[in-house]
Amino acid sequence: MPYTPELRELIKVVEKTRPERVARKKRGEEFLSMSLDERDEILKKYHPDYRQEGRRALRVGVNKGYVIPDEFVDILEAWSRVEPDKVDLSEPDVETDVLIIGGGGAGTAAAILAEEQGARVVIATKLRHGDANTMMAEGGIQAATKTDKDSPYYHYLDVMGGGHFKCDPELVYTLVTQAPDVLQWLEGLGVMFSKYPDGRLQSIHGGGTSRKRMHYCGDVTGMEIMRTIRDEARNRANITVVEFAPAVELLLNEHGDCAGALLYNLETEEYIVVRAKSTILASGGAGRLHIQGFMTTNHYGATADGLVLGYRAGVEVSFLHTVQYHPTGAVYPEQVEGLLITEKFRGAGANLVNINGDQFVNEREPRDVESAACIRECLDRKLGVTTPTGRVGIWLDSPMIDILSGEGTVKREFPGKHILFQRHGIDISKEPMLVYPTLHYQNGGLKIDSGCRTSVPGLFVAGEVAGGIHGENRLMGNSLLDVVVFGRIAGRSAAIYARESSREGKLTLDHVRAYHRELKEAGVPADCVAPMLLPDYTDPEIRKKQLTSHYFGTLR
Repeated sequence: MPYTPELRELIKVVEKTRPERVARKKRGEEFLSMSLDERDEILKKYHPDYRQEGRRALRVGVNKGYVIPDEFVDILEAWSRVEPDKVDLSEPDVETDVLIIGGGGAGTAAAILAEEQGARVVIATKLRHGDANTMMAEGGIQAATKTDKDSPYYHYLDVMGGGHFKCDPELVYTLVTQAPDVLQWLEGLGVMFSKYPDGRLQSIHGGGTSRKRMHYCGDVTGMEIMRTIRDEARNRANITVVEFAPAVELLLNEHGDCAGALLYNLETEEYIVVRAKSTILASGGAGRLHIQGFMTTNHYGATADGLVLGYRAGVEVSFLHTVQYHPTGAVYPEQVEGLLITEKFRGAGANLVNINGDQFVNEREPRDVESAACIRECLDRKLGVTTPTGRVGIWLDSPMIDILSGEGTVKREFPGKHILFQRHGIDISKEPMLVYPTLHYQNGGLKIDSGCRTSVPGLFVAGEVAGGIHGENRLMGNSLLDVVVFGRIAGRSAAIYARESSREGKLTLDHVRAYHRELKEAGVPADCVAPMLLPDYTDPEIRKKQLTSHYFGTLR
Protein backbone atom coordinates (compact mmCIF):
# COMPACT_ATOMS: atom_id res chain seq x y z
CA MET A 1 0.00 0.00 0.00
CA PRO A 2 1.57 3.34 -1.05
CA TYR A 3 1.58 6.25 1.36
CA THR A 4 -1.79 7.96 1.72
CA PRO A 5 -2.20 11.61 0.62
CA GLU A 6 -2.11 12.64 4.31
CA LEU A 7 1.20 10.84 4.91
CA ARG A 8 2.67 12.28 1.70
CA GLU A 9 1.93 15.76 3.04
CA LEU A 10 3.85 14.90 6.20
CA ILE A 11 6.75 13.58 4.12
CA LYS A 12 7.06 17.07 2.59
CA VAL A 13 7.92 18.36 6.08
CA VAL A 14 10.75 15.79 6.29
CA GLU A 15 11.99 16.85 2.86
CA LYS A 16 12.16 20.49 3.96
CA THR A 17 14.48 19.73 6.88
CA ARG A 18 16.58 17.16 5.00
CA PRO A 19 19.06 19.53 3.25
CA GLU A 20 20.21 21.04 6.55
CA ARG A 21 20.52 17.64 8.21
CA VAL A 22 22.55 16.33 5.25
CA ALA A 23 24.75 19.44 5.33
CA ARG A 24 25.44 18.90 9.03
CA LYS A 25 26.50 15.32 8.35
CA LYS A 26 28.81 16.39 5.54
CA ARG A 27 30.40 18.87 7.93
CA GLY A 28 30.84 16.08 10.47
CA GLU A 29 28.46 17.70 12.95
CA GLU A 30 26.74 14.69 14.49
CA PHE A 31 23.66 15.04 16.65
CA LEU A 32 24.89 15.20 20.24
CA SER A 33 25.15 11.81 21.95
CA MET A 34 23.61 11.45 25.40
CA SER A 35 25.70 11.44 28.55
CA LEU A 36 25.59 8.36 30.76
CA ASP A 37 23.25 10.17 33.15
CA GLU A 38 20.92 11.17 30.31
CA ARG A 39 20.89 7.60 29.00
CA ASP A 40 20.06 6.29 32.45
CA GLU A 41 17.25 8.81 32.87
CA ILE A 42 15.58 8.11 29.53
CA LEU A 43 15.82 4.35 29.99
CA LYS A 44 14.23 4.41 33.43
CA LYS A 45 11.41 6.64 32.26
CA TYR A 46 10.55 5.20 28.85
CA HIS A 47 12.07 1.77 28.20
CA PRO A 48 9.60 -1.14 28.73
CA ASP A 49 12.17 -3.06 30.83
CA TYR A 50 11.74 -0.49 33.60
CA ARG A 51 7.95 -0.71 33.84
CA GLN A 52 6.82 -2.22 37.11
CA GLU A 53 3.43 -3.32 35.86
CA GLY A 54 3.22 -6.50 33.83
CA ARG A 55 5.81 -8.32 35.98
CA ARG A 56 5.67 -10.81 38.82
CA ALA A 57 7.84 -13.30 40.68
CA LEU A 58 8.26 -16.93 39.67
CA ARG A 59 6.62 -19.25 42.17
CA VAL A 60 8.43 -22.45 41.19
CA GLY A 61 11.77 -23.75 39.95
CA VAL A 62 15.41 -22.88 40.58
CA ASN A 63 14.77 -19.14 40.09
CA LYS A 64 11.80 -18.97 42.46
CA GLY A 65 11.24 -15.33 43.44
CA TYR A 66 12.84 -13.86 40.28
CA VAL A 67 10.67 -10.99 38.98
CA ILE A 68 10.29 -11.10 35.19
CA PRO A 69 7.60 -10.18 32.60
CA ASP A 70 4.26 -11.93 33.00
CA GLU A 71 4.61 -13.61 29.62
CA PHE A 72 7.77 -15.41 30.72
CA VAL A 73 6.21 -16.38 34.05
CA ASP A 74 3.11 -17.75 32.31
CA ILE A 75 5.12 -20.06 30.11
CA LEU A 76 7.62 -21.16 32.77
CA GLU A 77 4.83 -21.94 35.23
CA ALA A 78 2.87 -23.97 32.69
CA TRP A 79 2.41 -27.73 32.92
CA SER A 80 3.99 -30.23 30.55
CA ARG A 81 2.24 -31.13 27.32
CA VAL A 82 2.68 -34.80 28.15
CA GLU A 83 1.70 -36.99 31.07
CA PRO A 84 4.92 -38.76 32.11
CA ASP A 85 3.12 -41.95 33.11
CA LYS A 86 1.74 -42.39 29.60
CA VAL A 87 5.09 -42.20 27.81
CA ASP A 88 6.96 -45.43 27.11
CA LEU A 89 10.70 -44.72 27.21
CA SER A 90 11.86 -48.35 27.27
CA GLU A 91 12.57 -48.59 23.53
CA PRO A 92 13.87 -45.34 21.95
CA ASP A 93 12.85 -44.67 18.36
CA VAL A 94 16.16 -42.96 17.53
CA GLU A 95 19.62 -43.23 19.07
CA THR A 96 22.46 -40.84 18.32
CA ASP A 97 25.61 -39.34 19.78
CA VAL A 98 24.48 -35.71 19.72
CA LEU A 99 20.91 -34.44 19.53
CA ILE A 100 20.50 -30.79 18.56
CA ILE A 101 17.15 -29.14 19.25
CA GLY A 102 16.81 -26.28 16.80
CA GLY A 103 17.79 -25.84 13.17
CA GLY A 104 18.82 -22.19 13.10
CA GLY A 105 22.29 -20.67 13.03
CA ALA A 106 23.46 -21.99 16.41
CA GLY A 107 22.09 -25.49 15.92
CA THR A 108 23.47 -25.82 12.41
CA ALA A 109 26.93 -24.53 13.33
CA ALA A 110 26.91 -26.94 16.27
CA ALA A 111 26.05 -29.84 13.99
CA ILE A 112 28.98 -29.13 11.67
CA LEU A 113 31.51 -28.98 14.51
CA ALA A 114 30.08 -32.03 16.28
CA GLU A 115 30.27 -34.03 13.06
CA GLU A 116 33.88 -32.97 12.60
CA GLN A 117 34.58 -34.52 16.02
CA GLY A 118 33.30 -37.85 14.70
CA ALA A 119 29.83 -37.70 16.26
CA ARG A 120 26.61 -38.93 14.73
CA VAL A 121 24.28 -35.92 14.84
CA VAL A 122 20.52 -35.48 14.69
CA ILE A 123 19.05 -31.99 14.23
CA ALA A 124 15.40 -31.82 15.30
CA THR A 125 13.74 -28.61 14.19
CA LYS A 126 10.22 -27.29 14.76
CA LEU A 127 9.64 -26.06 11.23
CA ARG A 128 11.98 -26.37 8.25
CA HIS A 129 15.74 -26.40 8.58
CA GLY A 130 16.67 -22.71 8.62
CA ASP A 131 13.30 -21.34 9.73
CA ALA A 132 14.82 -19.24 12.48
CA ASN A 133 15.63 -15.70 13.59
CA THR A 134 19.09 -16.20 12.05
CA MET A 135 17.48 -16.17 8.62
CA MET A 136 15.80 -12.85 9.42
CA ALA A 137 18.88 -11.03 10.76
CA GLU A 138 19.86 -8.30 8.33
CA GLY A 139 22.44 -5.79 9.43
CA GLY A 140 25.70 -7.65 9.90
CA ILE A 141 28.12 -9.54 12.09
CA GLN A 142 30.75 -7.89 14.28
CA ALA A 143 34.39 -8.97 14.26
CA ALA A 144 37.61 -7.03 14.89
CA THR A 145 39.32 -7.92 11.60
CA LYS A 146 41.01 -4.56 10.97
CA THR A 147 43.98 -4.97 13.27
CA ASP A 148 45.45 -1.57 12.44
CA LYS A 149 42.46 0.26 13.95
CA ASP A 150 40.58 -2.34 15.95
CA SER A 151 41.09 -5.35 18.22
CA PRO A 152 39.06 -7.73 20.39
CA TYR A 153 39.98 -5.37 23.26
CA TYR A 154 37.81 -2.57 21.85
CA HIS A 155 35.11 -5.05 20.85
CA TYR A 156 35.08 -6.36 24.44
CA LEU A 157 34.65 -2.86 25.89
CA ASP A 158 31.80 -2.13 23.47
CA VAL A 159 29.95 -5.34 24.36
CA MET A 160 30.37 -4.79 28.11
CA GLY A 161 29.31 -1.15 27.90
CA GLY A 162 26.33 -1.94 25.66
CA GLY A 163 25.18 -4.55 28.18
CA HIS A 164 25.41 -2.01 31.05
CA PHE A 165 28.49 -3.85 32.36
CA LYS A 166 26.25 -6.70 33.52
CA CYS A 167 27.46 -9.26 30.94
CA ASP A 168 29.30 -12.43 31.96
CA PRO A 169 32.94 -11.36 31.33
CA GLU A 170 34.11 -14.87 30.44
CA LEU A 171 31.38 -15.26 27.81
CA VAL A 172 32.15 -11.83 26.32
CA TYR A 173 35.86 -12.65 26.17
CA THR A 174 35.04 -15.85 24.29
CA LEU A 175 32.70 -13.99 21.93
CA VAL A 176 35.13 -11.27 20.87
CA THR A 177 38.35 -13.29 20.75
CA GLN A 178 36.82 -15.94 18.51
CA ALA A 179 35.08 -13.43 16.23
CA PRO A 180 37.89 -13.00 13.64
CA ASP A 181 38.30 -16.79 13.29
CA VAL A 182 34.55 -17.21 12.89
CA LEU A 183 34.45 -14.66 10.08
CA GLN A 184 37.29 -16.48 8.32
CA TRP A 185 35.49 -19.80 8.83
CA LEU A 186 32.27 -18.46 7.34
CA GLU A 187 34.04 -16.99 4.35
CA GLY A 188 35.84 -20.28 3.83
CA LEU A 189 32.50 -22.07 3.70
CA GLY A 190 31.30 -19.67 1.02
CA VAL A 191 29.53 -16.76 2.73
CA MET A 192 29.56 -13.85 0.27
CA PHE A 193 30.40 -10.81 2.37
CA SER A 194 30.18 -7.36 0.80
CA LYS A 195 33.65 -6.29 -0.32
CA TYR A 196 35.51 -3.45 -1.97
CA PRO A 197 36.83 -4.02 -5.51
CA ASP A 198 40.26 -4.88 -4.08
CA GLY A 199 38.79 -7.71 -2.00
CA ARG A 200 38.79 -6.00 1.41
CA LEU A 201 35.73 -6.59 3.59
CA GLN A 202 33.37 -3.64 3.84
CA SER A 203 32.38 -2.57 7.34
CA ILE A 204 30.31 0.12 9.04
CA HIS A 205 29.44 1.37 12.51
CA GLY A 206 26.59 -0.07 14.55
CA GLY A 207 24.86 1.48 17.53
CA GLY A 208 27.20 1.54 20.53
CA THR A 209 30.33 0.59 18.58
CA SER A 210 33.60 2.51 18.80
CA ARG A 211 35.04 1.03 15.59
CA LYS A 212 33.69 0.11 12.17
CA ARG A 213 33.63 -3.68 12.56
CA MET A 214 30.16 -4.50 11.21
CA HIS A 215 30.63 -6.84 8.25
CA TYR A 216 27.63 -7.64 6.11
CA CYS A 217 26.12 -9.25 3.03
CA GLY A 218 23.95 -6.43 1.68
CA ASP A 219 20.96 -6.33 4.02
CA VAL A 220 20.48 -10.11 4.04
CA THR A 221 23.47 -11.14 6.15
CA GLY A 222 21.64 -13.70 8.28
CA MET A 223 20.04 -15.29 5.24
CA GLU A 224 23.41 -15.64 3.52
CA ILE A 225 25.06 -17.16 6.60
CA MET A 226 22.14 -19.54 7.13
CA ARG A 227 22.12 -20.55 3.46
CA THR A 228 25.81 -21.40 3.58
CA ILE A 229 25.98 -23.36 6.82
CA ARG A 230 22.71 -25.16 6.10
CA ASP A 231 24.04 -26.38 2.76
CA GLU A 232 27.25 -27.46 4.47
CA ALA A 233 25.38 -29.40 7.16
CA ARG A 234 23.06 -31.09 4.66
CA ASN A 235 26.09 -32.38 2.76
CA ARG A 236 27.64 -34.05 5.82
CA ALA A 237 26.98 -37.81 5.90
CA ASN A 238 26.64 -38.10 9.67
CA ILE A 239 24.15 -35.24 10.12
CA THR A 240 20.45 -36.18 9.95
CA VAL A 241 17.80 -33.45 9.93
CA VAL A 242 14.28 -34.13 11.21
CA GLU A 243 11.92 -31.32 10.26
CA PHE A 244 8.53 -30.41 11.79
CA ALA A 245 9.50 -32.24 14.98
CA PRO A 246 9.77 -29.84 17.96
CA ALA A 247 10.97 -31.09 21.33
CA VAL A 248 8.29 -31.14 24.02
CA GLU A 249 10.42 -32.51 26.87
CA LEU A 250 14.05 -33.24 27.65
CA LEU A 251 14.81 -36.77 28.83
CA LEU A 252 17.11 -37.37 31.79
CA ASN A 253 18.60 -40.70 32.81
CA GLU A 254 18.68 -42.26 36.25
CA HIS A 255 21.96 -40.44 37.00
CA GLY A 256 20.33 -37.04 36.37
CA ASP A 257 22.18 -36.53 33.08
CA CYS A 258 20.43 -35.22 29.98
CA ALA A 259 20.00 -38.20 27.66
CA GLY A 260 17.88 -36.97 24.75
CA ALA A 261 14.41 -35.58 24.21
CA LEU A 262 10.81 -36.38 23.43
CA LEU A 263 9.88 -34.95 20.03
CA TYR A 264 6.42 -34.39 18.57
CA ASN A 265 5.90 -34.92 14.84
CA LEU A 266 3.60 -32.09 13.72
CA GLU A 267 2.63 -33.96 10.56
CA THR A 268 1.88 -37.47 11.88
CA GLU A 269 0.95 -36.46 15.46
CA GLU A 270 3.33 -39.07 16.83
CA TYR A 271 5.81 -38.76 19.65
CA ILE A 272 9.42 -39.73 18.97
CA VAL A 273 11.76 -40.84 21.76
CA VAL A 274 15.35 -39.87 21.00
CA ARG A 275 18.17 -41.20 23.16
CA ALA A 276 21.38 -39.17 22.87
CA LYS A 277 24.71 -39.21 24.65
CA SER A 278 24.58 -35.40 24.74
CA THR A 279 21.97 -32.80 23.86
CA ILE A 280 22.22 -29.21 22.64
CA LEU A 281 19.38 -26.73 23.12
CA ALA A 282 19.55 -24.22 20.28
CA SER A 283 15.85 -23.46 20.04
CA GLY A 284 16.02 -19.68 19.66
CA GLY A 285 14.13 -16.77 21.17
CA ALA A 286 10.75 -15.67 22.45
CA GLY A 287 9.44 -12.85 20.25
CA ARG A 288 6.11 -14.55 19.66
CA LEU A 289 5.28 -14.16 23.34
CA HIS A 290 4.79 -10.46 22.49
CA ILE A 291 6.27 -9.23 25.77
CA GLN A 292 4.44 -6.08 26.97
CA GLY A 293 2.14 -6.34 23.94
CA PHE A 294 4.79 -5.25 21.41
CA MET A 295 4.83 -6.37 17.79
CA THR A 296 7.83 -8.53 16.91
CA THR A 297 10.47 -9.12 14.26
CA ASN A 298 10.74 -12.80 15.18
CA HIS A 299 9.84 -15.80 13.06
CA TYR A 300 6.64 -17.74 13.74
CA GLY A 301 8.26 -20.45 15.85
CA ALA A 302 10.06 -18.17 18.36
CA THR A 303 8.04 -19.19 21.42
CA ALA A 304 10.66 -19.73 24.18
CA ASP A 305 10.50 -23.54 23.99
CA GLY A 306 14.11 -24.01 25.12
CA LEU A 307 13.58 -21.86 28.22
CA VAL A 308 10.70 -24.08 29.26
CA LEU A 309 12.55 -27.36 28.67
CA GLY A 310 15.79 -26.25 30.31
CA TYR A 311 14.14 -24.61 33.32
CA ARG A 312 11.96 -27.64 33.96
CA ALA A 313 15.11 -29.80 33.94
CA GLY A 314 16.72 -27.59 36.60
CA VAL A 315 18.82 -25.08 34.63
CA GLU A 316 18.81 -21.52 35.98
CA VAL A 317 17.70 -18.60 33.83
CA SER A 318 19.35 -15.19 33.84
CA PHE A 319 18.62 -11.70 32.47
CA LEU A 320 15.00 -12.53 31.62
CA HIS A 321 14.08 -9.22 33.26
CA THR A 322 15.40 -7.50 30.13
CA VAL A 323 14.17 -7.79 26.55
CA GLN A 324 15.54 -6.04 23.49
CA TYR A 325 13.20 -3.83 21.52
CA HIS A 326 14.72 -2.90 18.18
CA PRO A 327 14.18 0.82 17.65
CA THR A 328 13.14 0.47 14.02
CA GLY A 329 10.35 -1.97 13.26
CA ALA A 330 8.04 -1.14 10.36
CA VAL A 331 4.60 0.25 11.20
CA TYR A 332 3.55 1.01 7.63
CA PRO A 333 2.24 -0.55 5.47
CA GLU A 334 0.26 -2.70 7.89
CA GLN A 335 1.15 -5.90 5.96
CA VAL A 336 4.73 -5.63 7.30
CA GLU A 337 4.07 -4.35 10.83
CA GLY A 338 6.88 -5.38 13.16
CA LEU A 339 9.28 -6.21 10.34
CA LEU A 340 12.92 -5.48 11.17
CA ILE A 341 14.35 -2.37 9.50
CA THR A 342 18.04 -3.01 9.95
CA GLU A 343 20.21 -0.70 12.02
CA LYS A 344 22.49 -0.59 9.01
CA PHE A 345 20.24 2.17 7.60
CA ARG A 346 21.25 4.42 10.49
CA GLY A 347 24.84 3.27 10.24
CA ALA A 348 24.79 4.41 6.60
CA GLY A 349 23.53 7.88 7.55
CA ALA A 350 19.73 7.85 7.81
CA ASN A 351 18.28 10.06 10.56
CA LEU A 352 15.35 9.30 12.84
CA VAL A 353 13.06 12.34 12.70
CA ASN A 354 9.68 13.29 14.19
CA ILE A 355 6.53 14.67 12.58
CA ASN A 356 8.20 18.09 12.33
CA GLY A 357 11.18 16.64 10.48
CA ASP A 358 13.48 17.23 13.44
CA GLN A 359 16.17 14.75 14.49
CA PHE A 360 15.75 13.94 18.19
CA VAL A 361 18.44 11.34 18.91
CA ASN A 362 21.90 10.36 17.69
CA GLU A 363 21.33 7.44 15.32
CA ARG A 364 24.15 5.39 16.80
CA GLU A 365 23.04 5.23 20.42
CA PRO A 366 22.73 1.68 21.82
CA ARG A 367 19.45 0.02 20.89
CA ASP A 368 17.76 0.36 24.27
CA VAL A 369 18.52 4.09 24.43
CA GLU A 370 17.41 4.58 20.82
CA SER A 371 14.14 2.72 21.49
CA ALA A 372 13.44 4.72 24.64
CA ALA A 373 13.99 7.96 22.70
CA CYS A 374 11.53 6.86 20.00
CA ILE A 375 8.91 5.94 22.62
CA ARG A 376 9.39 9.30 24.35
CA GLU A 377 8.96 11.17 21.07
CA CYS A 378 5.72 9.36 20.22
CA LEU A 379 4.02 8.95 23.59
CA ASP A 380 5.27 11.84 25.74
CA ARG A 381 6.12 14.61 23.33
CA LYS A 382 3.24 13.65 20.97
CA LEU A 383 5.49 14.17 17.95
CA GLY A 384 4.88 10.80 16.30
CA VAL A 385 3.10 10.13 13.02
CA THR A 386 -0.23 8.27 13.18
CA THR A 387 -0.93 5.66 10.49
CA PRO A 388 -4.39 4.93 8.99
CA THR A 389 -4.66 1.85 11.27
CA GLY A 390 -3.94 3.86 14.42
CA ARG A 391 -0.30 2.87 14.87
CA VAL A 392 2.15 5.61 15.77
CA GLY A 393 5.70 5.90 14.48
CA ILE A 394 8.56 8.15 13.51
CA TRP A 395 10.34 8.64 10.19
CA LEU A 396 13.55 6.85 9.25
CA ASP A 397 14.86 9.17 6.54
CA SER A 398 16.42 6.61 4.18
CA PRO A 399 16.69 8.97 1.15
CA MET A 400 19.55 10.70 3.01
CA ILE A 401 21.74 7.69 2.18
CA ASP A 402 21.59 8.26 -1.59
CA ILE A 403 22.31 11.97 -1.10
CA LEU A 404 25.31 11.26 1.13
CA SER A 405 26.77 8.29 -0.76
CA GLY A 406 25.50 8.59 -4.31
CA GLU A 407 22.35 7.69 -6.18
CA GLY A 408 21.67 3.95 -6.19
CA THR A 409 23.27 3.27 -2.80
CA VAL A 410 19.99 2.32 -1.12
CA LYS A 411 19.07 -0.05 -3.92
CA ARG A 412 22.55 -1.61 -3.93
CA GLU A 413 23.20 -1.83 -0.17
CA PHE A 414 19.64 -2.62 0.95
CA PRO A 415 18.23 -4.80 -1.83
CA GLY A 416 15.93 -6.81 0.42
CA LYS A 417 14.13 -3.81 1.90
CA HIS A 418 14.14 -1.86 -1.37
CA ILE A 419 12.35 -4.69 -3.16
CA LEU A 420 9.94 -5.38 -0.30
CA PHE A 421 8.75 -1.77 0.02
CA GLN A 422 8.65 -1.38 -3.74
CA ARG A 423 6.06 -4.16 -3.82
CA HIS A 424 3.87 -1.89 -1.71
CA GLY A 425 4.41 1.14 -3.95
CA ILE A 426 7.04 2.82 -1.74
CA ASP A 427 10.52 3.75 -3.02
CA ILE A 428 12.67 3.98 0.12
CA SER A 429 15.46 5.69 -1.81
CA LYS A 430 13.07 8.63 -2.28
CA GLU A 431 10.57 8.26 0.58
CA PRO A 432 11.29 7.70 4.30
CA MET A 433 9.98 4.69 6.26
CA LEU A 434 7.64 4.81 9.25
CA VAL A 435 9.05 2.85 12.20
CA TYR A 436 8.53 2.16 15.92
CA PRO A 437 10.32 -0.08 18.46
CA THR A 438 9.52 -3.77 18.01
CA LEU A 439 10.28 -6.83 20.16
CA HIS A 440 13.48 -8.21 18.70
CA TYR A 441 15.73 -10.24 20.98
CA GLN A 442 15.67 -12.32 24.15
CA ASN A 443 18.58 -10.81 26.09
CA GLY A 444 18.34 -13.44 28.80
CA GLY A 445 18.20 -17.21 28.78
CA LEU A 446 19.61 -20.37 30.29
CA LYS A 447 22.88 -20.08 32.21
CA ILE A 448 25.97 -21.50 30.50
CA ASP A 449 29.74 -21.41 30.91
CA SER A 450 32.22 -20.64 28.13
CA GLY A 451 32.03 -24.28 27.00
CA CYS A 452 28.23 -23.95 26.60
CA ARG A 453 27.77 -26.39 29.49
CA THR A 454 24.80 -26.10 31.86
CA SER A 455 24.28 -27.35 35.41
CA VAL A 456 22.73 -30.53 33.98
CA PRO A 457 25.46 -32.95 32.75
CA GLY A 458 25.13 -33.72 29.06
CA LEU A 459 23.01 -30.64 28.32
CA PHE A 460 24.57 -27.80 26.30
CA VAL A 461 23.00 -24.52 25.21
CA ALA A 462 23.82 -22.12 22.36
CA GLY A 463 22.28 -19.15 20.59
CA GLU A 464 19.48 -16.88 21.68
CA VAL A 465 18.20 -19.35 24.29
CA ALA A 466 21.42 -18.77 26.29
CA GLY A 467 21.77 -15.88 28.74
CA GLY A 468 24.65 -13.78 30.05
CA ILE A 469 26.55 -12.97 26.86
CA HIS A 470 24.86 -9.63 26.18
CA GLY A 471 23.95 -8.57 29.70
CA GLU A 472 20.97 -6.22 29.72
CA ASN A 473 21.26 -5.03 26.12
CA ARG A 474 22.74 -6.51 22.95
CA LEU A 475 24.63 -4.49 20.35
CA MET A 476 23.91 -4.86 16.66
CA GLY A 477 25.86 -7.59 14.90
CA ASN A 478 26.61 -9.58 18.03
CA SER A 479 23.69 -11.99 17.63
CA LEU A 480 24.90 -13.51 14.35
CA LEU A 481 28.33 -13.65 15.94
CA ASP A 482 26.92 -15.22 19.10
CA VAL A 483 25.08 -18.04 17.31
CA VAL A 484 28.13 -19.05 15.30
CA VAL A 485 30.74 -18.67 18.08
CA PHE A 486 28.76 -20.53 20.72
CA GLY A 487 27.11 -22.89 18.25
CA ARG A 488 30.56 -24.10 17.21
CA ILE A 489 31.67 -24.39 20.85
CA ALA A 490 28.52 -26.29 21.83
CA GLY A 491 28.95 -28.72 18.96
CA ARG A 492 32.55 -29.45 19.85
CA SER A 493 31.84 -29.69 23.60
CA ALA A 494 28.83 -31.96 23.14
CA ALA A 495 30.70 -34.31 20.81
CA ILE A 496 33.63 -34.64 23.24
CA TYR A 497 31.21 -35.24 26.12
CA ALA A 498 29.37 -37.91 24.11
CA ARG A 499 32.67 -39.66 23.41
CA GLU A 500 34.34 -39.34 26.80
CA SER A 501 31.90 -38.59 29.62
CA SER A 502 28.40 -39.83 28.86
CA ARG A 503 26.83 -42.40 31.19
CA GLU A 504 24.25 -44.94 30.11
CA GLY A 505 21.14 -45.23 32.22
CA LYS A 506 17.41 -45.71 32.22
CA LEU A 507 15.50 -42.85 30.56
CA THR A 508 13.06 -40.99 32.81
CA LEU A 509 10.70 -38.04 33.01
CA ASP A 510 11.04 -37.83 36.79
CA HIS A 511 12.03 -34.18 36.57
CA VAL A 512 8.66 -33.44 34.95
CA ARG A 513 6.82 -35.29 37.72
CA ALA A 514 8.75 -33.27 40.31
CA TYR A 515 7.99 -30.00 38.52
CA HIS A 516 4.28 -30.88 38.38
CA ARG A 517 4.31 -31.51 42.12
CA GLU A 518 5.91 -28.10 42.68
CA LEU A 519 3.30 -26.43 40.49
CA LYS A 520 0.52 -28.14 42.41
CA GLU A 521 1.99 -27.12 45.77
CA ALA A 522 2.27 -23.50 44.56
CA GLY A 523 -1.40 -23.54 43.55
CA VAL A 524 -0.71 -23.09 39.82
CA PRO A 525 -3.80 -24.30 37.91
CA ALA A 526 -3.30 -27.01 35.30
CA ASP A 527 -5.08 -25.08 32.54
CA CYS A 528 -1.95 -23.99 30.68
CA VAL A 529 0.68 -26.18 29.04
CA ALA A 530 4.07 -25.50 27.48
CA PRO A 531 6.13 -25.38 25.38
CA MET A 532 3.76 -23.32 23.25
CA LEU A 533 5.30 -24.53 19.94
CA LEU A 534 3.24 -22.18 17.75
CA PRO A 535 1.32 -19.01 18.64
CA ASP A 536 -2.43 -18.85 18.03
CA TYR A 537 -3.71 -15.57 16.62
CA THR A 538 -7.24 -16.72 15.85
CA ASP A 539 -8.89 -15.89 19.17
CA PRO A 540 -8.26 -12.66 21.15
CA GLU A 541 -8.23 -14.47 24.48
CA ILE A 542 -5.81 -17.13 23.23
CA ARG A 543 -3.61 -14.46 21.72
CA LYS A 544 -3.64 -12.58 25.01
CA LYS A 545 -2.34 -15.54 26.96
CA GLN A 546 -0.62 -17.40 24.09
CA LEU A 547 -0.99 -20.75 25.87
CA THR A 548 -3.46 -23.56 25.36
CA SER A 549 -4.94 -25.99 27.87
CA HIS A 550 -5.17 -28.94 25.49
CA TYR A 551 -2.83 -30.41 22.95
CA PHE A 552 -4.61 -31.86 19.95
CA GLY A 553 -2.10 -34.59 19.26
CA THR A 554 -2.01 -38.30 19.89
CA LEU A 555 0.40 -40.57 21.69
CA ARG A 556 0.70 -43.55 19.39
